[in-house]
Amino acid sequence: MAIKTVLFDFSGTLFRIESTDDWLRAVLREGALSMSEGELAECAGRLAAAGALPGGPAPLRIPDHLSQVWSVRDTDMDRHRAAYTGLAREVPLPEDGLYDALYDRHMAPVAWSPYPDAAQVLRGLRERGVDVGVVSNIGWDLRPVFRAHGFDELVDTYTLSFEHGVQKPDVRLFRSACEGLGRDPREVLMVGDDRRADGGAAELGCAVHFVDHLPVHERPAGLLPVLGLVDREPAP
Repeated sequence: MAIKTVLFDFSGTLFRIESTDDWLRAVLREGALSMSEGELAECAGRLAAAGALPGGPAPLRIPDHLSQVWSVRDTDMDRHRAAYTGLAREVPLPEDGLYDALYDRHMAPVAWSPYPDAAQVLRGLRERGVDVGVVSNIGWDLRPVFRAHGFDELVDTYTLSFEHGVQKPDVRLFRSACEGLGRDPREVLMVGDDRRADGGAAELGCAVHFVDHLPVHERPAGLLPVLGLVDREPAP
C-alpha cells in the first residue's frame, strides 16, 4: 500500500530541547539568581547525568524510590512532573523553588528548536496530500510549541500519551493515531528516534523509519528521506 499518513515523534525527531546548560542558565536568570560559570557547568553536568531535563540526556541511574513513577511517567501529567522533579532533586540547588521552575521551563516553546528540515518536510507532505500526525510519549500539552514555531497548521492530529493513559511502544497509542486519521496502519509511516518506543508501530502494521536524536546543528537533513519514502511506488 502507498503511504498516505506520516506520524512523527516529537522530541529528538521534529524538535530538540535546549542544552542542560542553557536550561539551567535561563531559570537562574528568570529567578534573578547567579552562579559562577564553574558552578553552573558543574551543576548542569550533574543535572544531565541525573536525566532531569525531559528530552535531554537519559538518566545514568534511576533511584529506587523513583523507579515506579519513572516507568509510567508519560501516562499522566502529575507522574511526569514527579519523575523529573524527583530526578532534579538528586542534585542540590540553591533554592527549593528551582526544581519546579526547571520543570516549567522545559515546557516553554522557547526551550525547543525545530530541526532545520522539519518545516520543509511537513510542508512537502502537505503538498503531496499526505496526512500528518504527532505521536508522543509526553506528560504535558506540546501543542503550544507547534503553534509558537508555526507548525500547528501542518499537523492534522496529536496523539499524546498522557491524554490516553498509555505510552509507546503500546500499540494502543498508535492505533488511536491511525483511527483518528481514518487510516489503515498499512498506509501509515511512523518516524521517530527511539527504536523501542517508536518501533512499536511495526507491531500494528505501520512502516517505521528512524532518525538520530542529535543536536539541531548536527542533523540538518535527517528528516528529508521521509519525502522519498512517501514518493516511493508501493510494492505490487
